[in-house]
Amino acid sequence: MNQIIEIPLSKAKMMLFCMGAVAFVVAGVFFATEPARFISPIFRSEEIIRIAGVAAVLFFGLGAVYILRKLFDKKVGLTIDEEGITDNSSAVSVGLIGWQEITGVETLEIVSNKIMLLHTNNPEKYMARATNMFSRKAMQTNYKMYGTPFSITANSLQIKYKELERLVCEELENRKVL
Repeated sequence: MNQIIEIPLSKAKMMLFCMGAVAFVVAGVFFATEPARFISPIFRSEEIIRIAGVAAVLFFGLGAVYILRKLFDKKVGLTIDEEGITDNSSAVSVGLIGWQEITGVETLEIVSNKIMLLHTNNPEKYMARATNMFSRKAMQTNYKMYGTPFSITANSLQIKYKELERLVCEELENRKVL
């Protein structure tokens, strides 16, 4: 392949995710400030409800901020070229993953959400490349759970998962022949 395949970020999908995150932040604020209103047979403790509210505000608030930043990001979401794959679609992007270091592709499905796992022969190199502690920890967790630090979804990209999988697998197979 001498062509460059650039898959842009899907602003529409990201806007929907952002609206969902903001809704959870609002719900979290209510849980944190008025926990007595949410006592039920399942949730009997105001303290647990308050903690859940604070956790929701922190987690989904950070998610909303990240998504808002990505909405204005001018970088391409995912690039597939002769050198490898450059993923800019998630918070744990580490730049180019070279074809010579990709040993396989696997699909993981979690609650009907398909995730592409890119296996590599040098995961430590890429984890060390992570620019912040959050990214490094996320990659280490992926590595412990799935055997690779790399996971790519089509959730924030302008492409269906099956097409993304086809493109990556075809190009990886072409690289093995060369």
